[in-house]
Amino acid sequence: MTISPQNWTRTERLDAGRLTEALYAETGVRLVVEGPCPGGEVGASYVRWPDDHRSVLKWRQDTRLEDLRAGPLAVCEVLRAHGYPCPSTELAVQVDHAVVLVQECLPGAPVKCLDHHGLEQALALNESQVGLLAGRADVPLLNLYLLDDGPGYCLHEPLRRHSRRSGALEHRVRSVGADHPHQLPGDDVVHQDFHHGNLLALDGSVTGVIDWDGAGRGDRRFDLVTLRFGLHANEQAAGVTSRLDEILDGLPDEILRPSWAHMSLRMVDWAIRHFPPGDVEHWLDLAEQRV
Repeated sequence: MTISPQNWTRTERLDAGRLTEALYAETGVRLVVEGPCPGGEVGASYVRWPDDHRSVLKWRQDTRLEDLRAGPLAVCEVLRAHGYPCPSTELAVQVDHAVVLVQECLPGAPVKCLDHHGLEQALALNESQVGLLAGRADVPLLNLYLLDDGPGYCLHEPLRRHSRRSGALEHRVRSVGADHPHQLPGDDVVHQDFHHGNLLALDGSVTGVIDWDGAGRGDRRFDLVTLRFGLHANEQAAGVTSRLDEILDGLPDEILRPSWAHMSLRMVDWAIRHFPPGDVEHWLDLAEQRV
């Protein structure tokens, strides 16, 4: 017996018209909505400024602006200072319980299928994140949420109630959480959603990495596990997934196990609440490979 997605709270998608009106009321800046950006689960929209340059409108629900400034926005400032292809934030405004962001529109389009050249570029970008937050204890470590719920994601109850199989996975996730710290220590930049759909490319070359809204400090190898889960979403170039699996096989157990448990919880919970039942089984198949 399973519980269908409509029985669970779903994450609200971006309403670009309402948010641009809220920005105008707060700042006096009038942005013109052009239409939704491709990809993403919560949504983003292209907007035009009065001077006609194009940007990307996003939002973070149940978030305080000061927390974003201490975490993801600070991380992006560090990245950009090191030449990393990360978009600048042109406007950040608190609107009720959410933060509305207007960010630089980088060139390129989201990568739909990762080939070996793309994987090499992704690995090089990940390697360049090492140690960039040394001395920045003010940037919080990322919470893995293996024992408690995250803010709108990594919810445990949907797994416990959806099916016997997902309930067994949740139990194993909690077991990993009991044996490991709540956070992965380290001074690396961690994107937290480093999948190929957040890589922009033009003529085969990666031009940017987007969607840093959950970024923080920790161990950058967490992002390689995220990348592996992203590859499971659809078919990739031959050999790319197995190549990344070999890299993950070489990771220390204290990095791989809690990272895999986090991504298993995150993706199965999200699938239960937002996707058809068959997709839940798809993510359980991957989760069970290492948890």
